[in-house]
Amino acid sequence: MGTSIGLLILGIALGVLAGGFVGTRVLVSRRAAAAERERERLTADAGRAAEAIRREAQVEAREQALKLRADVEQELKDKRAEIIKIEERVVTKEEEIDRKLTEFERREQGLLDREGHLKQLQDETKTAKEDQLRALERISGLTVEEAKRQVLERTEELVRHDLGRMVRQLEEEARTDAKRRARNLVADALQRVAASHAAETTVSIVELPSDDMKGRIIGREGRNIRALENLTGVDFIIDDTPQAVVLSSFDGVRREVAKLTLAKLVEDGRIHPSRIEEMYYRSKAEIEDHIRQAGEQAVFEANCGKMHEELVKVLGRLRYRTSYGQNILKHSLECAHLAGIMASELGASVKTAKRSALLHDLGKAMTHEVEGSHAAISAQMAKRYGESQHVVHAIEAHHYEVQPQTVEAVLVIAADAISASRPGARGESLEHYIKRLETLERIASEKEGVERVYALQAGREVRVIVKPTEIDDDTAILLSHEIAREIEDQLEYPGQIKVTVIRESRAVEFAK
Repeated sequence: MGTSIGLLILGIALGVLAGGFVGTRVLVSRRAAAAERERERLTADAGRAAEAIRREAQVEAREQALKLRADVEQELKDKRAEIIKIEERVVTKEEEIDRKLTEFERREQGLLDREGHLKQLQDETKTAKEDQLRALERISGLTVEEAKRQVLERTEELVRHDLGRMVRQLEEEARTDAKRRARNLVADALQRVAASHAAETTVSIVELPSDDMKGRIIGREGRNIRALENLTGVDFIIDDTPQAVVLSSFDGVRREVAKLTLAKLVEDGRIHPSRIEEMYYRSKAEIEDHIRQAGEQAVFEANCGKMHEELVKVLGRLRYRTSYGQNILKHSLECAHLAGIMASELGASVKTAKRSALLHDLGKAMTHEVEGSHAAISAQMAKRYGESQHVVHAIEAHHYEVQPQTVEAVLVIAADAISASRPGARGESLEHYIKRLETLERIASEKEGVERVYALQAGREVRVIVKPTEIDDDTAILLSHEIAREIEDQLEYPGQIKVTVIRESRAVEFAK
């Protein structure tokens, strides 16, 4: 019985499951049919929408094509009108060219006719001229060449006198104005520059507290003095001069280092090779510091703006350099003041003139190991350390190694000559002095008609006495020019040399 009940329950459950499965299949079938109907409806709607969009696109494309066609037709119409106008202008130009060609042909024919007539006239003129020349030769008894030579000789004499007279008049006018302006300019510059100048030589003297110190400086078997000379490169001269040692060297910096080293050793009292070396390097450092300070002070006094540190250092070394006894640093500073004053008076660049004049002798601070003239070396250094092209040119041209092209370059040349040639600025050996005077007198005495020549005022004036029967006043003017040019070509001199030609108590001057 229990088994029957179980089977009954199982049958009922299976029936329920079968009924549910059947119901589910029916429900799924209904839903699938509804979804298919919805898909077909959506597909139909999409087809209708796509057809509408396609029709609209066709209409819009047709309208754009019509519009583009109208634009193209209008543009073609405009181009045709423009081409027609151009063709009309071309036709007009062709007609005008044709008219001008016709006119040119007519004129060319006229010119050809005139050329033929002119050639005929030239032939007739040539024949008439030849007839006249033959008649003149027959009347005068001279050939054409002889007459031409006589005319040229007479003309040369007249022109020479007229030229001499004109040169004298122009010189007098130019000299009057130039002397006044130059005197005012240079005098004003010189009066405004007040600087002290000391003549320096190639030796320095170190004073000693007693002569006993000389033996200590020499040292045992001369070891101390050898150490000093080897380190400093300076000759130590210990002679009978009481309480003094003489230091000799052409290098001012080395001589100053040696002087300071010896002074420190004498003050300290301990003199032996190791102490000498210590004092030497200490003194060298002090001198380098003094050099830098001297360069900075020079730049400050020149008031020409900031300058590269290396240029300042080289500029300071000029403190221990001399030229003909003139301190080069003081000479450069004086040139800077003179050039600046003259530049301000003339309206030129004061800064360029001052910097150029201050740096123009930098090359003199270099040793013999640097090749080239001091002007070229100075210009190279200025260019290397950032100076302007105008400054470099003025430095390079201050001895005419290149021709000066700027006002500032000419002012540096003038300032250099003024500073070097003023009284007491430089010394000169007797031999060189006599040779220069002899050369001046020789140049003038070689001229024809010169009777005597005298070089005066230390060679700054040459007086030439000529023979009055051979040299007239106009020829004296030309003679003074010739002598001045030869002096300029053959000699080197600072400033100006005045050439005075004297004839019958009358003097003709020409300064060069």
